[in-house]
Amino acid sequence: MGGQSTYTGRFAPSPTGPLHFGSLVAALASYLDARHVGGRWLLRIEDLDPPRESRAAPEQIMHPLAMCGLRWDGDVLYQSRRLPDYAQALAQLTESGLTYPCTCSRAMTGSVYQGKCRANTFESTKRDYSIRVRVTDSELVVTDRIEGELRWHLSKDVGDFIVRRKDGLFAYQLAVVVDDAFQGVTDIVRGNDLIDSTPRQVYLARCLGYQEPVWCHIPVVVDDKGNKLSKQNHAPPIETGDVLSLIGRALSALGQTPAPHARNIDDLLAHAVQHWDAARIPRVRQIEYSSL
Repeated sequence: MGGQSTYTGRFAPSPTGPLHFGSLVAALASYLDARHVGGRWLLRIEDLDPPRESRAAPEQIMHPLAMCGLRWDGDVLYQSRRLPDYAQALAQLTESGLTYPCTCSRAMTGSVYQGKCRANTFESTKRDYSIRVRVTDSELVVTDRIEGELRWHLSKDVGDFIVRRKDGLFAYQLAVVVDDAFQGVTDIVRGNDLIDSTPRQVYLARCLGYQEPVWCHIPVVVDDKGNKLSKQNHAPPIETGDVLSLIGRALSALGQTPAPHARNIDDLLAHAVQHWDAARIPRVRQIEYSSL
């Protein structure tokens, strides 16, 4: 590989439950993409929403990753410890005239917010409010390694979006962008269920003057009813009793060929790192778990 790469990737789960197979596939893809070029791979726990989180979940995520040989670099970053940094980024957006208070309920907003509260000022708004970022009336274009060219018209397809909730919690969209910049993340490999977040995150990165990462959105794993494997859909936690078979199945989901005679997980992953080819990831939106 010829020396240390400038590539930095990351896996950033929310601690709402144990690691399941869909998340393992996403973690493995980002891990292999980083290690193949001698890059860094970081782990971030996105614990910004206490009502949805489990105190046991971080360990239920980290332990299976380690059992599967997916070892991260450096310390785990917890978003709950970075609130001052999000507040600083929000202040920067506000000082640039890009934010406003919104008193609309979720039921009033629809899929694309139409800017009903755009004329509000922080001084004159007395009711509880969320804080939105105003988008421009322009097109945003992103080139994704799997999906190709992606286009959104910001005002028509995205709309002004929330960066701090009414309950005072910082929104995922803001925190993830601030942390990716802080950690020097250059490449983001994640499930394509997060594609709709991409224009918001790219827009925020540009507004804050951050370097934009390279995007790679992979297919999501679904059950036999077409539902994404997720904690919300009660996906079972992975079983680490046979990690060779488990990682072999995850490699197959990513279009890779597992080492035929690997004796242990380190041998299996070393082969997978050496032979990783993102071009072989299936160009589909979903992969059915039962077909693997």
